[in-house]
Amino acid sequence: MTDPVLRVVKGDPSPEELAALIAVVTARATAPAAAPDTTRASNWATYWRNARSPFRPGPGRWRASAHP
Repeated sequence: MTDPVLRVVKGDPSPEELAALIAVVTARATAPAAAPDTTRASNWATYWRNARSPFRPGPGRWRASAHP
């Protein structure tokens, strides 16, 4: 005999409740995997890329860094 896949450890489910649980677990196990989202991030999500100016090293740039 094989080991049970599901085991009730607390409570006393009715046969209908147990059948519903098995149906949900089976449906979830056989459902196809979700396709990865390949869309580009929105401009709101990439706002930080546009808000920051590039770092430009050079003489006196530490003073200019306070005034973008």
